[in-house]
Amino acid sequence: MTSIEYRLPQQRRLVTALPGPRSAALTERRRTAVGAGVASSVPVYAADVDGGIVVDVDGNALIDLGSGIAVTSVGASDPAVVAAAQEQVAHFTHTCFMVTPYEGYIAVAEKLAALTPGDHAKRTVLFNSGAEAVENAVKIARVATGRSAVVVFDHAYHGRTNLTMALTAKNQPYKEGFGPFAPDIHRVPASYPFREGRNYDGTEVTGEQAAHRAIAQIDKQIGAHNVAAIVLEPIQGEGGFIVPAKGFLPTLVDWAKANGIVFVADEVQTGFARTGDWFASNDENVVPDLMTLAKGIAGGMPLAAVTGRAELIDAVHGGGLGGTYGGNPVACAAALATLDRIEQLDLCGRARRIEQIATERLRALAADVDIVGEVRGRGAMLAVEFVQPGTREPNPEATKAIAAKALEQGVIVLTCGTYGNVVRLLPPLVISDELLTDGLDVLAAAVRDVAGVRPTLAGATR
Repeated sequence: MTSIEYRLPQQRRLVTALPGPRSAALTERRRTAVGAGVASSVPVYAADVDGGIVVDVDGNALIDLGSGIAVTSVGASDPAVVAAAQEQVAHFTHTCFMVTPYEGYIAVAEKLAALTPGDHAKRTVLFNSGAEAVENAVKIARVATGRSAVVVFDHAYHGRTNLTMALTAKNQPYKEGFGPFAPDIHRVPASYPFREGRNYDGTEVTGEQAAHRAIAQIDKQIGAHNVAAIVLEPIQGEGGFIVPAKGFLPTLVDWAKANGIVFVADEVQTGFARTGDWFASNDENVVPDLMTLAKGIAGGMPLAAVTGRAELIDAVHGGGLGGTYGGNPVACAAALATLDRIEQLDLCGRARRIEQIATERLRALAADVDIVGEVRGRGAMLAVEFVQPGTREPNPEATKAIAAKALEQGVIVLTCGTYGNVVRLLPPLVISDELLTDGLDVLAAAVRDVAGVRPTLAGATR
């Protein structure tokens, strides 16, 4: 990786207990101004962010192992991204591409056509969020096929709009009380190797077998001829960073192609070097018909995309796709700079290096404690699933306690999973080895503490 110059010292440092007095005061202000339905993972408020460090309003420097949920892969204030956004702001912040178009939108579309899998003709439409991208991918598939049914999977997460809530599997906190949801959405089993049942002969269920199980259910309950799209995260995110068994994705893609079904890869969280390649679909040479993209695309600016086969996207009538802010010019400028930085800094290679460092330490930890069920993931999209001692029963209580103890020592980690029992690691890809190692040491100490093994936590400098 090319050398990176950081604005902020890349060192964990605590000057108050967390949350500090200024963060506590902001929480009080928040209670009277911000809707209670908006929750935050940590009770501290950011003042400055650079590289792998978040400095809060009290002056504490915390290690960021969340990247704003896989968004700030190049860092939250990369100078090239900042400069590109500032230059665009000086010219214009908005015209609406549907009114007075601009080059930046076209340039982003051209770049995505070059980067995404497959050598077929491609088109791109830009939006604001991953949920918008997923919703519009479904619209495109329905128009292009003349069908209405959409197939999604157990443990899926696709967003918070009405349609994407219907696509999402987990009820709390995403769906509770918000129905009724969009119709003609059908859920089938995913491949979850850690929680997969065994074959009758005791062998592990393969990816191909898991795919054929899903296909059989689609055939029996829906009928392939009624299905417009299959929507699937190549690595499931909110559901628990679930990496499907090899062969699962290619088998589904081949079947979808044979039956005229649009295969939509939701790479909102997995895209843009996060898993050690530009896209997680590349791992098994999967070529989706449509891809939904967001999060790491623009260095923290709101931007999302549907990129895919030209004949599918062009099937939609003029005016059928778009939005007032979709493909905002400042976000497009930031995206072009972000994509250049991913290439310049070889952040795909950097993600693989993060995986090497982290998995070595986490697997050693798993050998020491009996509450770690599995360490999994790819690149810098890694997870630890926690279980009741000596079983595979989910342990959400331990997971919550571990995240809280890590935060006490100045390390931000996120939790996820259908059962609330997974700690996920999404560090900025520009994090230094030293800072990553320090964060992992704190996390490991928190796990040992909760498990009752060597409870002393590593201390931050004060």
